Amino acid sequence: MLGFLKKPVVVTAEINMNLVALTVMGLISRLWGLSYPRAVVFDEVYYGQFVSLYMKRIFFVDDSGPPFGHMLLALGGYLGGFDGNFLWNRIGAEYSMNVPVWSLRLLPALAGALCVPLAYQILVELQFSHCAALGAALLVLLENSLITQSRFMLLESVLIFFILLAVLSYLKFYNLQRHSSFSGSWWFWLLLTGVACSCAVGVKYMGLFTYMLLLAIAGLHFWHMIGDQNLSNVSLMCHFLARGLALIVIPVAMYLSFFYVHLTLLYRSGPHDQIMTSAFQASLEGGLARITQGQPLEVAYGSQITLRNVLGKPMQCWLHSHTNTYPIRYENGRGSSHQQQVTCYPFKDVNNWWIVKDPGMQQLVVSNPPRPVRHGHIVQLVHGITTRYLNTHDVAAPLSPHSQEVSCYIDYNISMPAQNLWRVEIVNRESDTDVWKTILSEVRFVHVNTSAVLKASGFIGASLPEWGYRQLEVVGEKLSKGYHQSMVWNVEEHRYGKSQEQKEREVELHSPTQIDISKNLSFMAKFTELQWKILTLKNEDTEHKYSSSALDWITMDTNIAYWLHPTSGAQIHLLGNVVTWASANIAALVYTCLSLWYLIRRRRKIYDMPEDAWQLWVSAGGICVGGWAVNYLPFFLMEKTLFLYHYLPAVTFQILLIPIVLQHLSDHLCRSLLLKSMFSALIVAWFSSVYFVYCTFRPVTYGEPSLSVTELKDLRWKDSWNILIRKQ
Repeated sequence: MLGFLKKPVVVTAEINMNLVALTVMGLISRLWGLSYPRAVVFDEVYYGQFVSLYMKRIFFVDDSGPPFGHMLLALGGYLGGFDGNFLWNRIGAEYSMNVPVWSLRLLPALAGALCVPLAYQILVELQFSHCAALGAALLVLLENSLITQSRFMLLESVLIFFILLAVLSYLKFYNLQRHSSFSGSWWFWLLLTGVACSCAVGVKYMGLFTYMLLLAIAGLHFWHMIGDQNLSNVSLMCHFLARGLALIVIPVAMYLSFFYVHLTLLYRSGPHDQIMTSAFQASLEGGLARITQGQPLEVAYGSQITLRNVLGKPMQCWLHSHTNTYPIRYENGRGSSHQQQVTCYPFKDVNNWWIVKDPGMQQLVVSNPPRPVRHGHIVQLVHGITTRYLNTHDVAAPLSPHSQEVSCYIDYNISMPAQNLWRVEIVNRESDTDVWKTILSEVRFVHVNTSAVLKASGFIGASLPEWGYRQLEVVGEKLSKGYHQSMVWNVEEHRYGKSQEQKEREVELHSPTQIDISKNLSFMAKFTELQWKILTLKNEDTEHKYSSSALDWITMDTNIAYWLHPTSGAQIHLLGNVVTWASANIAALVYTCLSLWYLIRRRRKIYDMPEDAWQLWVSAGGICVGGWAVNYLPFFLMEKTLFLYHYLPAVTFQILLIPIVLQHLSDHLCRSLLLKSMFSALIVAWFSSVYFVYCTFRPVTYGEPSLSVTELKDLRWKDSWNILIRKQ
């Protein structure tokens, strides 16, 4: 029974020493001197703020993309024991001792290092020689721009890692498809493809380009499978469902999970709250939640409320009034009603409180039991402090003459009767009998007499003059002019009014609420709102000293100075290896020209290579040229500030194409032994020039050693490069 113990347990393993050596070299090139410089380098000033907010669990919104990449950077800070206490306000600022610089830069450096063996394996899976694969890996290893971008708290190296991992995983899956469908390894690589795609998109939306490319390639491969008569309908359906699960369902689920973790970690109120809805703000600890926790849920006749405009751009504001009136005549000579001003005020104030009144009753308190206000009900809004009614009439607004003036009605005993009835319309209602709810309901107020809608027009126009204290204009806008979020309001603060006397009511308006009814948003509601904000929130793009156009990238006519030593000439620049980038452009051009030539000849029934070699050539182009195109061409359509580092994912695919073209030229165009020998010698000379350029620009890739003024001038190979030289 124990006979198996008589023989030793033997484990055999195949180790690809090329892969091991490349991994070690990649780690050395990216991790060496990682803590240098111990100062904020370029966009570390941007990403570091988010890392600090993660450490303090403070909510934020970043319009540059999803949260997964930020969470990975924060993980480095967490592993290093970072407490989040550092002021990220200046590039070049020295890090304090509590900032674990090495730990914060570790994950991007590891991702950049692993791109080297990934490049090797991708070419192997594309069925090219180990020599070509080794060449691709060495080109990635010696690419100065990839080294620079990998060694700091930035996200491009992480993005490229997941992109290459997704490509490699799909290629391994596809190669297994031929002989071991639905095996364990087949499932592993298929699922890993979806996971890597989701992670790439989760780091930056640029990852979506490669994801779409792989989906297109997978769709094309499946289309070819449909024509395979050896596969039954059931087998085809299983293949379709497997791909749908791995490449669509799992990536979507993972993408949602990134936001779930993000929202779970960031549960405290912070500086970015104001762009979110009141409901979202109330779900965070502190801030608005301290005010709104325990408020009544249903708005009733007699409720005391503050009304926040839903748009919230360029700033949040609340419906407001004060004792001052509109001037009898404006600066342009137009007359006004001289009624009490109504504005949208960007600060919390006691004059933001309004009372919801039943037009058929005089009382301004909530009855027992409360009578809730529903969609379609007619109400009057009474200003809490001045007790005047919200009113609009056929008088031009001060800044928007095509809209109606909104005021609080003062009876001057003239022929201008009050028009103060408003219909409550719940925009996000589920039925026409919905109750108006605190924070959750988004409502429009439609004027009964004129059908105008209460609107904060100050978001579009200018603020009121001095007589209006520079507050935002509120108008009555005709419904025929279309829907806009500035017409929508929600109740933010709410209490049930108890005091009928004005003096007692004023004291009540200054007091916090005490009723304990909680309101929580579901995860999907919070995700939908946050996702929409990320996609639509656009910071004003300003021209940056190192911004560039997409055309500048191909010829590398631009660079970015990442860091300059405060006293010496030591500096770090984002600069690519000139020989590699030029060779990548030539390789793409050669591939395109050769492919067109082959297609024309194949159309004439002239076949220059075996069919399997042609399929490899086409597949390699689909991955490399396609990867370059989808990661580069979309930037011509983007209206945003662009930088050289946006080109790095595209140029990585182009670099992979170089050894593919070189091997093709050697195998299919160099037909004699002499030509092959000469071509090999040229490749050695070319690769030596790649290494020479790498060494030449190594001081501005790693930031050391410090160079003299003469040496720095010698590095300015192009007049458009901005190499920093101190004045003597």
